[in-house]
Amino acid sequence: MRRLVMCLTLLLWSASWPIASGETVEPVKLVVGVYHNPPKLRAADDGSPSGMLGDLLVEIARREGWVLQAVSCDWAYCLDFLQAGIIDLLPDVAFTEQRSRDLAFHQTPALYSWSQFYSRSGVPVHELADLAGMRIAVLADSVQYEFLQQQFHQHQVEVELLLTDSIAEGFALVYAGSAQLVAANHYFGQQQAKQYQLQQSQFLFQPTQLFYATLPNQHQQILQRIDAYLVEWQQQPDSPYYQILQRWSGTQVETNRLARSYWTLLAISGVLLLIFGGGALVFRWQVAEKTRHLQASEDRLNTILNSVDAYIYIKDMQLCYRYVNKKVAELFKSQIPDVTGHNDYAYFDHATAKKLQYHDRQILEQGIREVREEENTISDGGVTRTFLSVKLPLRKPNGEIYALCGISTDITEHKQQQEAIHQLAFYDALTQLPNRRLLLDRLQHAFDLFQRQQQQGALLFMDLDHFKDLNDTLGHAVGDELLIEVAQRLQGCVRKCDTLARLGGDEFVLLLQELPGSVERACQRVQVIAEKVLQCLHEPFLLQQHVHQISASIGIAMLSDGDDCDELMKRADMAMYDAKSRGRNRLRFFNQSMQVEVTQRTTLTNRLRQGLERKEFFLHFQPQFDERDQVLGAEVLLRWHHPEHGNYPPAEFIPVAETTGLILPLGRWVLEKSCQQLAEWAHDPEKQHWQLAVNISPRQLHDGHFVDEVQDILQQTGAPASQLMLEITESQLLEDIDEAVSQITRLAAMGISFALDDFGTGYSSLQYLKNLPLQQLKIDASFVRDILDDSSDKAIIKTILALGDSLELDVIAEGVETHEQYRTLYHMGCRQFQGYLLGQPGPVEDLPA
Repeated sequence: MRRLVMCLTLLLWSASWPIASGETVEPVKLVVGVYHNPPKLRAADDGSPSGMLGDLLVEIARREGWVLQAVSCDWAYCLDFLQAGIIDLLPDVAFTEQRSRDLAFHQTPALYSWSQFYSRSGVPVHELADLAGMRIAVLADSVQYEFLQQQFHQHQVEVELLLTDSIAEGFALVYAGSAQLVAANHYFGQQQAKQYQLQQSQFLFQPTQLFYATLPNQHQQILQRIDAYLVEWQQQPDSPYYQILQRWSGTQVETNRLARSYWTLLAISGVLLLIFGGGALVFRWQVAEKTRHLQASEDRLNTILNSVDAYIYIKDMQLCYRYVNKKVAELFKSQIPDVTGHNDYAYFDHATAKKLQYHDRQILEQGIREVREEENTISDGGVTRTFLSVKLPLRKPNGEIYALCGISTDITEHKQQQEAIHQLAFYDALTQLPNRRLLLDRLQHAFDLFQRQQQQGALLFMDLDHFKDLNDTLGHAVGDELLIEVAQRLQGCVRKCDTLARLGGDEFVLLLQELPGSVERACQRVQVIAEKVLQCLHEPFLLQQHVHQISASIGIAMLSDGDDCDELMKRADMAMYDAKSRGRNRLRFFNQSMQVEVTQRTTLTNRLRQGLERKEFFLHFQPQFDERDQVLGAEVLLRWHHPEHGNYPPAEFIPVAETTGLILPLGRWVLEKSCQQLAEWAHDPEKQHWQLAVNISPRQLHDGHFVDEVQDILQQTGAPASQLMLEITESQLLEDIDEAVSQITRLAAMGISFALDDFGTGYSSLQYLKNLPLQQLKIDASFVRDILDDSSDKAIIKTILALGDSLELDVIAEGVETHEQYRTLYHMGCRQFQGYLLGQPGPVEDLPA
């Protein structure tokens, strides 16, 4: 309980004094600790300092104009408060060398004292050895405790010291038989001995000098003034000093003896022994006063602890609650006695309790004070609250940590208010998207990354076409509903790393980040996203039971198009107006050279879509041979003939189909036609052993429906799966390797074969070559082309052939165009060939029989 007061006072004491204002000179204010140790020190009825040293301090304060504020506390409390700086001055402090390192004292002692033992039956104590095996009550943190502990340890005398919070408690323990002796100063001891019918021993120890004490380097002028009064008054027999001693002793003090230059221990004890002549009546009154004071102090403390708007608690070294105030009990929906002995797992969910115990152990183990925001979930009801918690370790007099004290304040509403303010400051109230302020902040961050690391990005400025007309004709409510729907759709088009913001009205901005490093590839990616946005917004909206269709104009500025954020915003806005001027429902890049490429790609994309619808695509087949010039099968090659623009090279339209997603319907068409051809060959004895090699794109391989699609095509066409070989490239294995391996494994289980195309041009892992169900490696034509002149290419081909032989894989060389290339490959061990020398791509009818 004593440490709890320390913990609470550290939090609340700063509010006890009014804040000075203006230039008015305030009187010196001293917070004085008062503990019950009559006749030297006690609290008067109004709480002010009293007793010999109390009255003496009051008289000095009256003459100096000091304002005293008394804090009633037990001895240990008072000492802790003084060391913590909570009180300014503590009377009746015995001087020791240890205390002189932590506290400051004046020069002239205020009083002298010594200590004695008291027992029920007159236990004879003549020396320390007589105390062996006894239980001795002693005041914690007192000079008696320090002296006895040192002496018993030094002379190896085994005793049991029972520490008490007050001297009166020690006498009560002896009277009850729980202790055999109590050690106390002779002032207080004489009174207590008569009250409890105890006898004093003849063993005197620990002569002490008593002072007023404060912290070092604080209130030095106060100590100097006290010292001046003591020096002056102790030389004057009729001074307030002797008058106060006489008033508390009730006997005329011998002035000729007190006028001497110093107080000897025997002289001062002789005078002060007269104090106890009053006997039991004075003692009983003091005991009653002490009891009343302690009860009142405890009641006040409980009232304070239960009235503070904070959760106050103490946990032991096992992190079990040993004290909680009323507010903690209410939080746990329990009574205070029911909480003690339980840990956090009894009241919080598992994750919260685990987190709390982790941080609490750090405080206990490291001895640190910590202030932390905590989000704690109560197990009963699952309510999560936010607390600001101040936690510190509690220590014994020897510095050992024995508990943790915590003061937590519920700041949930404050956090919610902060979040609401943040939402209003950085987010659009209608759509809940980031507003201009947050967009500019993130744009600046993206621009800084671009300047430092060349991390490419883009700004898409979007404006809804003819929104004003809709707003004016249908009303603002419908317009707001449309804007909300648009925001939701756009959010489905962006990635987590991107920022979608609303600037106001019908203007939206999309900041794209983490784009490919090259400007060309970055622009391609931006175009795909922008076209997706246009398509998304073109879908009909259902507003108040009516269908509405809108479009948007998009202006695009790459981060490399501007020198700062403002310039980028302006250029994206200019590009948007350019898109509007060209008929709306389109996108425009600010960079004109890129715009030409974008326009060409857009045109090619539209022609691809039309080509699929008009069936402008067809297949060519290039035969594959073994070393005996026997046909093994053929590779399927996609061709496109546009009625107006003629033949498009595959290298021109395949990448566009890949980036736009048109490769999926196009690839399905190729597979259907190929499997139809295999089904025809299956009925021809001369061709039923032929294989067809079909290239599949990365988009197809990573499509979740691809395996089922292939299975459906095989079933519909009746093609033998064993004669279908799918060609994949090394780059396809690098994109989500686990997914690619899973798809390939499922297809291989149907009997489909796999070839690794363009082998040697990528970064294949030998581990995957070992584990993948491959049947064939294809030597890339670039190696075959220079095999006669480049020794490196020849070494690579030898390595591929050796690797295929080791892994029991067929190896075929493509791009064989001369007899010399053929003969060189044959002598190196290659037994399968493909190229213009043996057969050019053409219609299926041109394949050799």
